[in-house]
Amino acid sequence: MTAPGSGASGEDCLIARYFRPLAVDPGAFELGDDAAILKALGQDIVVTTDAIVEGVHFLSNDPPETIAQKALRVNLSDLAAKGATPAGFVLTLALRAADEAWLEPFARGLGADSSRFGCPLLGGDTVSTPGPVMISITAFGRVVPDKMVRRSGARPGDRVVVTGTIGDAALGLDILGGGRVAAALAGDAAAREMLVGRYRVPQPRNALVQAVRDHAHAAMDVSDGLAGDLAKLCAASGVSAVIDVPGIPLSAAAVAALKAGAVGMEALVSGGDDYEILCAIPEDGFEPFARAADVAGVAVSSIGTVIAAASAPKFLDAQGRDMPLPRLSYSHF
Repeated sequence: MTAPGSGASGEDCLIARYFRPLAVDPGAFELGDDAAILKALGQDIVVTTDAIVEGVHFLSNDPPETIAQKALRVNLSDLAAKGATPAGFVLTLALRAADEAWLEPFARGLGADSSRFGCPLLGGDTVSTPGPVMISITAFGRVVPDKMVRRSGARPGDRVVVTGTIGDAALGLDILGGGRVAAALAGDAAAREMLVGRYRVPQPRNALVQAVRDHAHAAMDVSDGLAGDLAKLCAASGVSAVIDVPGIPLSAAAVAALKAGAVGMEALVSGGDDYEILCAIPEDGFEPFARAADVAGVAVSSIGTVIAAASAPKFLDAQGRDMPLPRLSYSHF
């Protein structure tokens, strides 16, 4: 991104109008250069990137401000799970047209979250596309040297812990598509609104950065589904896990959808877009982690145990039976 000067192009003017106000870090040079400077401040720099695509991660009629929020927050969620404090981000925006009615609320939503989470815009690129709108963000975070929490540190005996509730975003997408959940919750406008909100605007758990760094042996965010992401964490750590399905935290709306037969538990644990933190915490670390989460106002649940095995994690129902999972997670391919 480059601010306009003499002979400025339409792209330059678009950047100056909508995105230069977001570039508050001195190292962004008000988007007037081809690169930015991000000072390490004696810490390790953690880098993560995620793209969201129209028709895949958001719907064409979703409010532009929620699209912007989702684009940034899915990256902030990755930083939270690594124990990293947000430091800034770069944005690539592929648009069919420079539509002011879309860009203005998009930039407003992005700016509000940039300020809220202390993650300023550092630069990026804007391009035209004949295809779907695509927003790609690369986010940077800072962490104490050698203290980034990886996927690969889970140990037998650790508790499997997850924040928030699981499956809400998948139900929100079903509602937007007029599916079975929409019909089951037709009489509960508040529940439908909450679930749609969970799909459109994730809640990254950046308030738990310090607690994750202090207490978790391994962590990642739940983006593609609890079952699949747990399998990834276990594979990286060379372990397995046993999960108590009744202990998986669900919202009241998800419980209502389950009771109505509109969705099964297997769909909730394999649906994507939760953006909660999944972590492995030693037994003696769980209580201090839970206390820190309580202070931060984030619910956490212990849902199982890491075991020494090479097999896939087991999900056991209330009778101790292995719950079959037709799929583990959402997959793009």
